[in-house]
Amino acid sequence: MGLTRDFFIYLSQNKALNSGAKRWGLKMGAQSVVAGTNIKEMVESVKALNAHGISATIDNLGEFVFQKEEALEAKEQILAVIKAIHENNLDAHISLKPTQLGLDIEYTFCVDNLREIVALAHEYNIFINFDMEDYGHLKPSFDIIDELSVDYDNIGTVIQAYFYESEENIKRYKDYRLRIVKGAYKEPENLAYQDKREIDQNYIRLIEYHLLNGKFTSIATHDHQVINHVKAFAKKHQIPKDKYEFQMLYGFRKDLQLELAKEGFNFCTYVPFGKDWYGYFMRRLAERPQNLNLVFKQVFNKRTNTLLGIGAGAFIAGRVSKKN
Repeated sequence: MGLTRDFFIYLSQNKALNSGAKRWGLKMGAQSVVAGTNIKEMVESVKALNAHGISATIDNLGEFVFQKEEALEAKEQILAVIKAIHENNLDAHISLKPTQLGLDIEYTFCVDNLREIVALAHEYNIFINFDMEDYGHLKPSFDIIDELSVDYDNIGTVIQAYFYESEENIKRYKDYRLRIVKGAYKEPENLAYQDKREIDQNYIRLIEYHLLNGKFTSIATHDHQVINHVKAFAKKHQIPKDKYEFQMLYGFRKDLQLELAKEGFNFCTYVPFGKDWYGYFMRRLAERPQNLNLVFKQVFNKRTNTLLGIGAGAFIAGRVSKKN
């Protein structure tokens, strides 16, 4: 599993492969996991989910933002998405990454961009979720949340179960709406659990803590065993259904998504859209390689396999080089 995880993380961070995927776009079959390349297509996808009683958290995909022009373009796109949610009366909110808005460029520049986004969303009563990235971006991302929370209450974030400090952070942010995930980046053993069993155990601990003590809990998982555990735990502790929701990725386990919504549970689908889908998708495979089985026939074709083949060759060569 370690090799598989490392391989997909490598692919997610490879700029050449990201560029190739962007050029081929939906010709690679990405429509199975990405809800369109533009706002119009995304809106139709969200309307289809809403028709089944499923809400959406919308991610305007973007990778490797190191130029102010790119960050400003991303900001304008997200502002347009907020307006589209409002104008189309969608049951949806926003998920975004601070790095896409300039965190790797300049902290103050990033805060200004995010403030503009959060302010417009607040005006329309739309929630903004700050996705967490690798450990190097963790503290500045939390700092931004602390700063913006002084003026706005429509902000939440993500707690990643593989970090040792996640228990401390979930207590610190218990009064926020939180999405709890296992984690999708490669982190060193001095910062994060490496063993799947330990990650899974901490994941359950964090979920249970926030269900009992937190504001609102988004449980992001495709694992039916985790879902069944949460159902039983919530029933035992008389936690009302309006205090939590289940989340899954767009295009994954569609039948289970519909089943949970029909059972009366709050359900939210993570809806990515745009041309920069490749890094996002590879991290999902790194996070849980079993996801590969869920979408393999839908997504992978000759061109995809060519990219994976190139990536595998570079990845293996890199590992051999390091060993020598």
